[in-house]
Amino acid sequence: MIIDAEGSQAELYSAIVKADRAEATAILAAACGTYGYKATINEILEPCLRYVGERFVKDRLSLAQGYVAGKVAEDLLERIESENGPLALTSDKRKSAVIGNAEDDFHAIGRKMVGTFLMIEGWKVIDLGNDVLAEAFVDAALEAEASVIGVSAMMLTNARNISKVRDEIGRRGLDGRISLAVGGAVFVMRPELVREVGGDGTAQTALEAAGLFDRLILRTGSPK
Repeated sequence: MIIDAEGSQAELYSAIVKADRAEATAILAAACGTYGYKATINEILEPCLRYVGERFVKDRLSLAQGYVAGKVAEDLLERIESENGPLALTSDKRKSAVIGNAEDDFHAIGRKMVGTFLMIEGWKVIDLGNDVLAEAFVDAALEAEASVIGVSAMMLTNARNISKVRDEIGRRGLDGRISLAVGGAVFVMRPELVREVGGDGTAQTALEAAGLFDRLILRTGSPK
């Protein structure tokens, strides 16, 4: 099925600019009914949120508009979870991940989307929220016996803080036992940044995150 992605993105962006949560939610609901939630998120919602984020950083959108964008995404994620029922966890103990936003980063929507899709694919997810210190990431990974830490950042200045997580993993002798996944708009625009901050991999979209995490656990042992 051919998706009118650009047209749907434009409609969604227009609703967000008007701070019309109901209209934006209706647009996404209609798209989900026609194309399915995966295509809607991958080809309509995520590109629109990325553009919203870029304009918000440049002070071209208001806090109200940014709030509506976030709430619309949360509404859709809640709908996905409700339609999928309880998100069953895998029996594979390696499929445990810790996620959070990098130190000084407060852009939660992308991280929440990743967490939702990881759980749908059977991952146990420990979400630490926004502005997480490197030590907290590693502490949580050890406590949960997680094989992967996923760190999100939207802007370059905050993304550079991810290198502190890599340093902390190394300081505790956990290289090769805990993998570091990185994500956020800045990594889409600057793929070379993944290596610069010490990441083991990234995903272009939230839907691709589970595949990335699955690949990363093949490279790791137990964090014990």
